[in-house]
Amino acid sequence: MERFELIAPCHFGLEAVMKREILDLGYEVSQVEDGRVTFIGDAEAVCRANIFLRTTERILLKVGSFKAETFEELFQGTRVIPWEQYIPRDGKFWVAKASSIKSRLFSPSDIQSIMKKAMVERMKGAYGITWFPEDGASYPLRVFLYKDVVTVAMDTSGDSLHKRGFRTLTSKAPITETLAAALLMLTPWKPDRILVDPFCGSGTFPIEAAMMAANMAPGMNREFLAEEWKNLIPKKCWYEAMDEANDLVKDDISVDIQGYDIDGEIVRAARANAAAAGVDHLIHFQQRPVSQLSHPKKYGFLITNPPYGERIEDKKNLPELYKTIGERFVALDSWSAYIITAYEDTERYFGRKADKNRKIYNGMMKTYFYQFMGPKPPSRNPGRQNG
Repeated sequence: MERFELIAPCHFGLEAVMKREILDLGYEVSQVEDGRVTFIGDAEAVCRANIFLRTTERILLKVGSFKAETFEELFQGTRVIPWEQYIPRDGKFWVAKASSIKSRLFSPSDIQSIMKKAMVERMKGAYGITWFPEDGASYPLRVFLYKDVVTVAMDTSGDSLHKRGFRTLTSKAPITETLAAALLMLTPWKPDRILVDPFCGSGTFPIEAAMMAANMAPGMNREFLAEEWKNLIPKKCWYEAMDEANDLVKDDISVDIQGYDIDGEIVRAARANAAAAGVDHLIHFQQRPVSQLSHPKKYGFLITNPPYGERIEDKKNLPELYKTIGERFVALDSWSAYIITAYEDTERYFGRKADKNRKIYNGMMKTYFYQFMGPKPPSRNPGRQNG
């Protein structure tokens, strides 16, 4: 099978999590850069990466890279790429997105139209036709320019992978599924430990945690653009990857995952989202303000994305809110807390300095992932060595 270079974009600051996931799937990572990880894989890898990876927004198939400081160099560099090896004569092709950082060429619309012209020129010669019907499968391109180096890739996913295939009802300031999954992976949480999100919103953290606990692949309920690319990826590869995903699901596990929110409407939406994702039996949702947060058991995990005053009038309530979160956390015996927020005074009002703090970009917003570590639970089998 032909081997491809595949690019998995991720949130800035979470590249190590993405790399770990790719290695766990069994693929070789060739490069880690800000906001993306490149790895090597065949047609089967395209299918498995789309279906199994929890922390990437999409899987891109790299078709070339070259240096371009002028539009002429961009045209020639694009024309040299053997497009006929990727796009059939009836394929629909266009540059869906161009982004440029620290490069001379920076106008996305100019980059898009020049590259399209160059592709047409190349394919005219290769196919011996002057006009392309573009009524077949779609092959959208994503192009990055960084320090005048152009990286050209085809988008295999279509809709962003944070759309897990169930139609979610979102609350305000939602956190994406891919970011929630990555943050969960940064914690030592395991399915045998309690997990509570006191500001669960539309349920993203509890749902992602439940899917991880049940070993449900995030992409098993949706479709991908490259399923139509019969010239590059045999249908059989998709069927096999889906079969693998179905075989791995552990539906009969027992977990203690809870989501609370003060807004009853939102709690209903979260329940509906969990049902659509097939994990409603694994999560307990409840309408409850953070001031009533408590749990009798020890060694649990609090993981949450509390409000951080997107609107000015909400800002004045934040000290009181974060103070309450801190007080409720102290009352939870031996728990750990993981909080993602853009609120700069979190530690001050929470009443404790974080053991670790990580800067993460959520879209264009700078947020902090505060990690307050509780003690580890005692080993369950003291008799076993290296337990």
